[in-house]
Amino acid sequence: MASSGPSSPLKVCVASCSLNQWALDFDGNYSRICNTIIQAKEQGALIRVGTELEICGYGCYDHFYEPDTLQHCWQTLARLLTNTDLRGILVFTGMPVMHRGVLYNCTIAFHDQKIVFIRPKRHLANELNYREMRYFVNWKRSRHVEPFILPKIINSVTRQLKVPFGDGVITTLDNIDIGCETCEELFVPHSPHIDMSLDDVSIFVNMSASHHILRKLNYRIDLILHSMKKVGGIYLYSNQKGCDGDRTYYDGCPMIVVNGKLASQGTQFGLQDTEVVTAVVDINDVYNYRSAVISRSHQASAVEHYPRINVDLSLGGQCELPLTPYIEPRYHTPEEEICYGPASWLWDYLRRSKMAGFFLPLSGGIDSASVALIVSSMCHMVVYAVGEDNDNQVLRDVRALTRLPNYTPTDPAELCEKLLVTAYMGTENSSDETQQRAGALSRDIGSYHVNINIDGIIKAILTVFSLFSDKKPQFKAHGGSPVENMALQNIQARVRMVTGYLFAQLINWARGKSGSLLVLSSANVDEALVGYLTKYDCSSGDLNPIGSICKRDLNSFVAHSKEVFGFPSIDSFLTAVPTAELEPISEAYTQTDEEDIGLTYNELNDIGKLRKIDRCGPYFMYKRLACMWTMPPKELGDKVKLFFQKYAINRHKACVITPAYLCEQYCPDDNRYDLRPFLYNPKWDVQFREIDNSIKIGVLAKQHAAPSSSTIDKFSKK
Repeated sequence: MASSGPSSPLKVCVASCSLNQWALDFDGNYSRICNTIIQAKEQGALIRVGTELEICGYGCYDHFYEPDTLQHCWQTLARLLTNTDLRGILVFTGMPVMHRGVLYNCTIAFHDQKIVFIRPKRHLANELNYREMRYFVNWKRSRHVEPFILPKIINSVTRQLKVPFGDGVITTLDNIDIGCETCEELFVPHSPHIDMSLDDVSIFVNMSASHHILRKLNYRIDLILHSMKKVGGIYLYSNQKGCDGDRTYYDGCPMIVVNGKLASQGTQFGLQDTEVVTAVVDINDVYNYRSAVISRSHQASAVEHYPRINVDLSLGGQCELPLTPYIEPRYHTPEEEICYGPASWLWDYLRRSKMAGFFLPLSGGIDSASVALIVSSMCHMVVYAVGEDNDNQVLRDVRALTRLPNYTPTDPAELCEKLLVTAYMGTENSSDETQQRAGALSRDIGSYHVNINIDGIIKAILTVFSLFSDKKPQFKAHGGSPVENMALQNIQARVRMVTGYLFAQLINWARGKSGSLLVLSSANVDEALVGYLTKYDCSSGDLNPIGSICKRDLNSFVAHSKEVFGFPSIDSFLTAVPTAELEPISEAYTQTDEEDIGLTYNELNDIGKLRKIDRCGPYFMYKRLACMWTMPPKELGDKVKLFFQKYAINRHKACVITPAYLCEQYCPDDNRYDLRPFLYNPKWDVQFREIDNSIKIGVLAKQHAAPSSSTIDKFSKK
């Protein structure tokens, strides 16, 4: 910033974006980048900030190893540089760059057909679903810039042989400094913006690919607000939106913050491919804010300076627009996040897969009901986008999916009938209540619903086994052994999976329609964690929108759906006891999920978070739960042991569970977010022995601390 001190307002319009980029979709990504730059220019912006690795898409994963990916990135960048509609604005975009044989995750700034600066990411994300260190190296040379030799395809456009590459800041003609951060760098303890702010950098741009997790946006917004409140400055945060072809959903919400106050905020969820938010800010507000804290000035006087890279652009003196007033942050409740996040993810996957809709086994339980309500939410979002937002891209997608070139959706239930088939697959062990609940919900949301009795298929399979073995397995209620009982339960579940896929492929053909359906599964994260599901049963499918959502949050979401959609059938799901209905029902016995598991869903929720997020093994989990739960030490120890035994025995199931929408950090999805052994010793000898020792020590300590009966008598007499 100019060092002459405060003066009249130095206004500038800036823009931050969210883009629904798709890995390796170079033409589509190029088009969306162009659209946001043009929108930003039309709104008067002189700076436009895009999303992390937006040219190739963030989720390329091992495609980053391929020279094709790098070549197509440079080709796309050349197209951007030659597009005359994109001139007159400083653009920040992102792509991988190979420099001296090392691959970096880079921010590229260009202006008027010239590359201004290439800034490699200094702090890489490498936890949960992020694997940046698998592909990229972080730039380790602080405040160092060196020449980068441009490839011929860029040199022929820009007439530049080399450009600055490294850790520096951009300086405009009016001496205003612009610094870069990339996603993870905001979240590390010593963020780059701290040192840059002390070196007089006024504007910070952050290109992000930050995925949605329940309650994460609150933390993200608060972090930016408090960071700028501490150091002062204008922060342009951009974030990718959409599924990017994977199991995560990047939830957008671009924003512009000035000195700890929010000037502009975009939407967190939605179906639009691009969103641009702008704000008119006063650069001199930053100077005034910082100079009011003298201790900050003392620190700034001793800071090591960043290399400056000049850009032929002046930010001040051109903006006649009024300053943007500050606003309060907008947050969604967790129930709203479940309502909109997985729905947006499903829409992205459906439209890009070119399938004709979804098939959902609707059991009459709250889990499959949650999935149905999420699809219904998706239909509501589509109708709103077409009718209220006039989103032509969404309309084109609807017509392509429904194979109806003149169709315009106006009613969510009508659209649901075209995109969702629900099926109640009953057996002799199913109850009338679950069948009635499934039918009532299907009528409320508008899905095309079928009732299928699969007893005949099950009996045919058992007949084949009996002909071979000359034995007829029986349920436990009829005198059968545990192994017979389990096998008879599992065959019902697996027949549902096979039947479901048959109907998903042929139901549209039978209805005189074209296309096949994606199968949705509905196992929640608690069940997946403990292995309370049959391998290759109706918990198997193509996609699972609730696979990392706990039962507790699902119950809250379903109750929220009653308020939002007003479906009368929802009440019956909220009061129903979760049951698999795979065993004969009698007056003496009714199968329930929590009795089968041996743990309540609330207990599984606590255990799941301790296991993954707090990194607790059996012993430390026992110690932590002893402070959280009120129960005898022996009972607590038995519950911890039971969980880890079930987890070890059923670990193989996590390797084949349906790809699930990532919504919680303790999702057990194997080799994605939860890298654990495939084969365990379920005895956990040392670990369980430590728990037993701890219980014994606690009992002995309690006995030692208890006063004797004679002592009690003595004090009672006094």
